[in-house]
Amino acid sequence: MYRKSFSRGRRPGKSFGARKSRPGMSQFSDVSKFINKAAPGSDVEPVEVIHAFVDFEIDERLKKNVLKAGYKKPTPIQDQVIPQVLQGRDVVGIANTGTGKTAAFILPLLDKVLQDRRQRILVVAPTRELAIQINQELIKFANGLQIFSVCVVGGVSINNQIKDLRRSHNLVIGTPGRIKDLMRRNYLQLNQFQTVVLDEADRMLDMGFIHDVRTLMSAVAREHQTLFFSATLSGDVKNVIDEFLNDPIHISVKTTDTARSVDQDVVYVKNRGKVDTLHDLLVRPEFNKVLIFGRTKNGVERLSETLISRGFKVISIHGNKNHGQRQRALKSFKENSVSVLVATDVAARGLDIPDVSHVINYELPSTYEDYIHRIGRTGRGGKVGKALTFV
Repeated sequence: MYRKSFSRGRRPGKSFGARKSRPGMSQFSDVSKFINKAAPGSDVEPVEVIHAFVDFEIDERLKKNVLKAGYKKPTPIQDQVIPQVLQGRDVVGIANTGTGKTAAFILPLLDKVLQDRRQRILVVAPTRELAIQINQELIKFANGLQIFSVCVVGGVSINNQIKDLRRSHNLVIGTPGRIKDLMRRNYLQLNQFQTVVLDEADRMLDMGFIHDVRTLMSAVAREHQTLFFSATLSGDVKNVIDEFLNDPIHISVKTTDTARSVDQDVVYVKNRGKVDTLHDLLVRPEFNKVLIFGRTKNGVERLSETLISRGFKVISIHGNKNHGQRQRALKSFKENSVSVLVATDVAARGLDIPDVSHVINYELPSTYEDYIHRIGRTGRGGKVGKALTFV
């Protein structure tokens, strides 16, 4: 257990760049929320998987690509969602992060295009990193099928994306603001799109994209299929479902707020500095791939520079980094060129970063939902991860 006492007399939570807490912080007065023993081998899905990928009624060429990618048995969300999407149903999918939901909608939608090359599909994601990741997964499964996508996100040249949109494509994957911008410039005619995917919908609401999403949804073809994915089902999320979906089938493979494969504990900071406490943890050999979360862009950058000065291989990702810098940072961390990534919550949702040994909440997140998504970066793929929270 890591519950130790360190600090130089700072008040808990008042570290670098701390800001006023947003609504929801009061729930963090219960430290027990950060303590949970992992149960290896009993991850989030209690649902029995009844299909193999070869059982799905999808094009044989697509099945071959799935097998080439090393997929044999679908996850529970894939097992339940794929048949419903193939039937044309609107779908609400509720699942913990890291359960394979991207393939759950990409595979049947690729089949939809193979059946009808006139199909146009719009995938909306809250962050550029998630949109790029979805596009990369699509490219993998679409190999050799002559199905093309365009990824449209902020932070990069819109002119290159306009050029891409002029080429043949069936899918557009992007963030709400950039999609809306291209639509208003008449480079995207959303009334030609018969399918819409809203991925990480709860995050889009958290980030204030609801008005942009309304604009996009009002512009798509009147008769369309909507696929909606979220890790949580709050009242606001339910309102959006009622507004945008038509008689959807609800599929949930979520059993607990946090994955059971994540071992959670707290570090009490009382008599030593937070940086020194963090240093003492990072030098341990088991901390071999660590994701550290702070709350502000400047604070994250300062902590990153401090750790580098202490000899750690560290890189940072936050909103002040441009698109190229953020992608290079993620690539370095994924490929183990650096062992520590310091991030704001921009990296907390949707990103598939393999083999993260530890998540450290150096500063408390704003909401319990943000905490859930932060620690979901570890304990993936059947492995046990560890999450530590400084309090």
